[in-house]
Amino acid sequence: MTRSRTSRVTLALLLATAFAFGGCATIATTIKNARADPGDRLDPWENWNRKVFAFNEGLDARILRPLATGYAKVVPQFVRRSVDNVFNNMADAWSAVNNVLQGKGEPAFQDVVRVTTNSVFGFFGVLDIASEFGLDHHYEDFGQTLGRWGFGAGAYVVWPLLGPSSVRDSIALPLDRYYASPGMLISNGALQTGVTVLQIVNTRAKLLGVGQLLDEIALDKYTFVRDAYLQRRRSLVYGDDAPPAPDPTASAAAPADAVTPADTAASAVAPPAAAASQ
Repeated sequence: MTRSRTSRVTLALLLATAFAFGGCATIATTIKNARADPGDRLDPWENWNRKVFAFNEGLDARILRPLATGYAKVVPQFVRRSVDNVFNNMADAWSAVNNVLQGKGEPAFQDVVRVTTNSVFGFFGVLDIASEFGLDHHYEDFGQTLGRWGFGAGAYVVWPLLGPSSVRDSIALPLDRYYASPGMLISNGALQTGVTVLQIVNTRAKLLGVGQLLDEIALDKYTFVRDAYLQRRRSLVYGDDAPPAPDPTASAAAPADAVTPADTAASAVAPPAAAASQ
């Protein structure tokens, strides 16, 4: 049983790597299938997703939340805000690229001005000078870019450690994680890991109050998080032009032999010859 679970996690990680660096026909087919029709069922892997969600919740309760709580008590708020500004500055740079890819000239230009202003006059983003001049964030990631290009969200999926996502956002995840982090500017592996941990803990510290409120009001936390994630992503991709949202409960429950995210990963990383012989 343990071996099976380890294999599934390994395959999922291989899928992320394949999407980042691969280009085989099997992956192209997987990307094509991500163009979900509006009526497609949004959560066909709910059984898998709930198990991973429970794992992530346990990890958060035992490790991440206590770490973030201690971090918030020890580190002054202005320091935490400065750390947040640095990460936001990198996110603005990646956002500018995605705005260009989406053909949004004005937001792209404003993002470039934000990054330049904060990097030069804000000590590499420690201070958010641009916001003081009325230049707002225009956060765009590659998942949103794929959405603007016509890719549907596809099925909802929860990944270990990474949390809620969709087929489309999972495809974009390697690029979004790499290019929106200051870690891409660092060649030292240990320092890169430290920057990543700092980003995770600092972000979790900002959400301590929200997490507590969610625990108190949500009757089914999994459903609440899923619906909130999907609605927000639709809003970010389409804005006021969003098509009618599909109903996650409109279809019957997935059959017992339904394909899971790990099974999708297995087919995506299978050699082309093996895939053709099936």
